[in-house]
Amino acid sequence: MVLAEKEGLALINGTDGMLGQLVLALADLRELADVADVTAALSTEALLGTDQAFRAALHEPLRPHPGQGRCAANMTAVMADSPMTASHRTDCTRVQDAYSLRCAPQVTGSLRDTISHATLVADRELAAAIDNPVVLDDLTIASNGNFHGAPVAHVLDFLAIPVADVASMAERRTDRMLDVARSQGLPPFLADDPGTDSGLMIAQYTQAAIVSELKRLAVPASVDSIPSSAMQEDHVSMGWHAARKLRQGVDGLRRVLAVELLAATRALALRAPLQPGPAGTAVLAALGDVVTGPGPDVYLSDELDAVEAFVADGRLLTTVRAVVPL
Repeated sequence: MVLAEKEGLALINGTDGMLGQLVLALADLRELADVADVTAALSTEALLGTDQAFRAALHEPLRPHPGQGRCAANMTAVMADSPMTASHRTDCTRVQDAYSLRCAPQVTGSLRDTISHATLVADRELAAAIDNPVVLDDLTIASNGNFHGAPVAHVLDFLAIPVADVASMAERRTDRMLDVARSQGLPPFLADDPGTDSGLMIAQYTQAAIVSELKRLAVPASVDSIPSSAMQEDHVSMGWHAARKLRQGVDGLRRVLAVELLAATRALALRAPLQPGPAGTAVLAALGDVVTGPGPDVYLSDELDAVEAFVADGRLLTTVRAVVPL
């Protein structure tokens, strides 16, 4: 590569780096929003929850947030034709499901809408010139402040908040599946031999630790600034800090959702002979080639790594999309 005028600065400018991190995070989060819809739907099935809270009539006409409607539609598709959902309608005395099931579209939907806003900012920034000084159309050279990273830093910080919240809700669903008092008949901790085996107890510990870290990473970096350059650069965006912590947040969310997926599929398998819907059945079959499934305790770290890889490389969404539209 032979650099021309201004291209050296373009390669090392902090605001361009923030933008690159934002674009990468947005690509990952769009996929993880779909993953969150899938794991929430599978968990709802596993807990013998209802799909009625996700009906379209409850979303677009009543609370027209686009992300919420998209999430509800995805969850409805994943739970379609589920005998487990049908059992809720005939044998269940519960009036309504817990918030972590019933309100999943509202929380993951807010992540989607935050992604939409951040995408708008990224699109504008990709079309922007942030050099200083710049040569204007009239060939004058002008000093300016377009290099300031505040617009990018703010949305990097903004995204970290719903990332933490989606993960927090996923952990709550996992904990519900492991708790014999709230799991609607599943064995304690989804263990093969409760009291001897610990099942997925430590997996939920892992989720809890990650979620606690994500909450700390949700604290904004862009409200902080330390002057430099003899007070000439007396207010900076701290956008690189926001970008780095968002990257940690994206990775943490993926791991939390992977744990929920492991718990939900194990819970679904333990419901046999009752079966999930076609999407859940396909996921159970595909994941069966990756993890051991219900049975005596195994070394859990390898299982968690395998499930995270199943999510990260797209196999989960490919499996679901082969059965239902997302």
